[in-house]
Amino acid sequence: MRGISRRGLLGAGLGAAATIGMTGCSPGKGASPAGTAPGGNDGKGSGPAAKPLRLIGDGSTADTGRQPHQPERPAPLEPGQTPPQFVIFSWDGAGEVGNGLFPRFLELAKNHDAAMTFFLSGIYVLPESKKTLYRPPNNRIGASDIGYLTDGHIKDTLKFLRQAWLDGHEIGTHFNGHFCAGSGSVANWTPTQWQSEIDQAVSFVTEWKTNSGWTDLDPLPFDYRKELVGGRTPCLLGQDNLLPTAKKLGWRYDASSPGGRQKWPRKRGGLWDLPLQAVPFPGRSFETLSMDYNFMANQSGNSTKGMTSRYPEWRRQAAGALLGGFNRAYESNRAPLFIGNHFEQWNGGIYMDAVEEALKGMAGKKDVRLVSFRQFCDWLDVQDPAIVAKLQTLEVGQSPAGGWNAFLKTS
Repeated sequence: MRGISRRGLLGAGLGAAATIGMTGCSPGKGASPAGTAPGGNDGKGSGPAAKPLRLIGDGSTADTGRQPHQPERPAPLEPGQTPPQFVIFSWDGAGEVGNGLFPRFLELAKNHDAAMTFFLSGIYVLPESKKTLYRPPNNRIGASDIGYLTDGHIKDTLKFLRQAWLDGHEIGTHFNGHFCAGSGSVANWTPTQWQSEIDQAVSFVTEWKTNSGWTDLDPLPFDYRKELVGGRTPCLLGQDNLLPTAKKLGWRYDASSPGGRQKWPRKRGGLWDLPLQAVPFPGRSFETLSMDYNFMANQSGNSTKGMTSRYPEWRRQAAGALLGGFNRAYESNRAPLFIGNHFEQWNGGIYMDAVEEALKGMAGKKDVRLVSFRQFCDWLDVQDPAIVAKLQTLEVGQSPAGGWNAFLKTS
C-alpha cells in the first residue's frame, strides 16, 4: 500500500556512539534526442513525456526545468496545529557497486511516496584512470580512502542518480576522498581547503563526460551547482571549518554534526544544523547514533567472523533502534528523525533489511512525512520563528504541556 502522497508532504494544513565511517545492473542508456529530457517524465506522475532540455557545459548535466514529484509549497503551522513528524533517510557516498542497493531503495521510496537525500561522493563519477585530476587537501594527488569505482559501476551510478532526481530525491554531497585519520584528515582542513574540495566534487559531477569520454550517455537532468544546498562530511569531522565556506556558497543546511539528540534543530553558522541523533538501542543501556555503521560498530566491531548466527538478533536490534527513535519523537515532541545509511552489505546486509523494515513501519502513519533534507528546510523556513523557538524548547521525549493545541496556540 502506498503512503501519503508527496504532493501533500509540506502543503497547507499538514502543517555511546561509535565513530562514523564509510567504505564504499545495467549501463546507462544512449543519449536522448536533442530537446528532450533523459527519463522522459513530465513531473506530474502521468507517464513518459518529452520536455525541454538545456545542456550545461560539456553536456554532463542539463537544465530540465522544475524537479518532478515535489510537494506543494509549504505553509506555516496554524495556531495550535500538531506539527508533522518528519523523517529523513539519507545515504552517504551514493554509489552503485553492483549489489543492487541503490535501485532497491529507489523502488522502496517510490512504493511509499518517500523522498530521500543522496550524499554523492564526487570521485564516484570520476574514472580511476583520471584520478590524478583529484588533488585532495593535505594528501597526495589522486589519493582516496574509499577508492574509485569501476567504469561499469560509474555508469550504473550515473543511471541511478538520474532516476533519483527524476523521482524527486535530493542529490547532496559527501565530498570526495573520505579522509578520516592522520595529518590529511578532513578534521584539519581549513575553510579554503573545504572550498577546494567542494569545487572539485562539483567539477567531477559536472564534467564527467569530459573526464570519461562517454559522450553517448544521457546527462544528469539537473544543474548541480543550483541543486547542491547541503552535505555530510566524512566521519562527521571538520564541521567548524566547513560552515563558513558552506554559508558563503549559499548552502542551507549541514548534516555533519558529530552527534545530536532528538530535539528540534537550530541554526549554526547561518545554516540549519541537522545531525545524526542518539536513539535507544534495544537491550542495551546506552543510545547510539542513527546510522547503520554505528549499529554495526556496537554489535560486531570490525570483525564478523563466526557471528552469522547473531544476524537475526542484530537485524531486529537495528530496526528496533530506528523504530524506537521514531516512536519516541512521534508520541512526544515530534522532533524530526535523521537517519544515515550506506549502500553496504555489512553483516550479511542486515542493516539494509532493518532500514527497509523501519521505513515500512513509519510510512503511512498520520502526520508522518518522509522527506529530503532540502524539503525539510523548505518547511522550516516558512514557519513563524516564534513557533520554531517554542518547538526547540521541548526536550527529548517531552510532550507539549497541555497538548499541541494549547502549546502552539497564539497568545
